[in-house]
Amino acid sequence: MQPISLLKNVLENNADKTHFLFNVQDFYPLFPDFTEENLRMLLSRATKNKILERICKGIYLYPKSGYDSSIVLFKVAAKLRADYLNYVSLESVLSKSGAVSQQLLGWITVMTTGRSGKISCGRFGTVELIHTAKPAEKVMPLLRLDARTGMWWANEKLALQDMKVAKRNSDLIINKF
Repeated sequence: MQPISLLKNVLENNADKTHFLFNVQDFYPLFPDFTEENLRMLLSRATKNKILERICKGIYLYPKSGYDSSIVLFKVAAKLRADYLNYVSLESVLSKSGAVSQQLLGWITVMTTGRSGKISCGRFGTVELIHTAKPAEKVMPLLRLDARTGMWWANEKLALQDMKVAKRNSDLIINKF
């Protein structure tokens, strides 16, 4: 079977509304004899043939999976920093709780023990990752796991602390708790 056909078959039979994002490493078991360059070329062909959609560097979406587009940025953030503690905080939490007067659309703010960065995810928006040096044991009691996004979310108190530590503009905060 041709590699592109194998890839399409595996995705059709295994991707679903909860497993629709893949990184390059996810495909290595399918093609163990491929070099990194060969695999990237295959993924590029799959993207051109609309089998996959490239979201950002190294992250691909299977568009036929029936995914929920409102959680794509959260899933991308989790995949990008899978080896680190990540939690939604700052403006994303404060906006959702009503403490900030504006709603964030197409932008999420995530604290991570990994490195900081802004990742453009095309039509879905942007993931902003902000490094934190706080140890997990200090923040875990202030987090809750959100079943819909699959990510940890800070409570409002931690989000406000993170705003101060990250030196974010707090002019839009209505209620400082």
